[in-house]
Amino acid sequence: MTDKPTRIIIGLTGPTGSGKSTASKAAAELGFKVIDCDILARRAVEKGSGGLAALTKAFGTAILNQDGTLNRKKLAEIAFASKENTELLNKTLLPYIVILVKQEADSDKVLLDAPTLFESGIDKMCDGTVAVLADEETRLKRIMSRDRIDKAAAMLRINAGKDDEFYIKNTDYIIYNNSDEREFIIEFKKIISDIVGKNTK
Repeated sequence: MTDKPTRIIIGLTGPTGSGKSTASKAAAELGFKVIDCDILARRAVEKGSGGLAALTKAFGTAILNQDGTLNRKKLAEIAFASKENTELLNKTLLPYIVILVKQEADSDKVLLDAPTLFESGIDKMCDGTVAVLADEETRLKRIMSRDRIDKAAAMLRINAGKDDEFYIKNTDYIIYNNSDEREFIIEFKKIISDIVGKNTK
């Protein structure tokens, strides 16, 4: 009789623009199923969904397009305007994302790419957590390029997020992604190996 394989779930988090997608690709190369919570967040607010109804109740119909779909730009303007609004966004939407995460986490090796890993409570599902950090200037350039927005809009996103100390305090492993991508990937794969080793003894 063989033992049932141990399921490993690793939580990947960090502030916007830190370069988590590079880490996700590295995990996929190691055979991990990567669950991108940003993609799940989009599914959670599709037209007619409970998530979109909850957001509309919290922020008003100004966040909707004429066809009833979510106007993401308008939501971002409102939700990232203050810490309170960002917290309201998380409180409203995260429960719907968590449901989708639990449905998707059906592999023996899972990496949860979750910007709001701790706020959602899904860190409790994880065997280890890793935060990717980067300096503000690097993050700013990445966000402007990725989202095709100006500096002011990118700074709104940065200022709405948690500071580095939050991740340093709460996460099992910290890794910096400022410049040398090759070195970053090597270091990240070492962290994955360490987490797997600790949970399969």
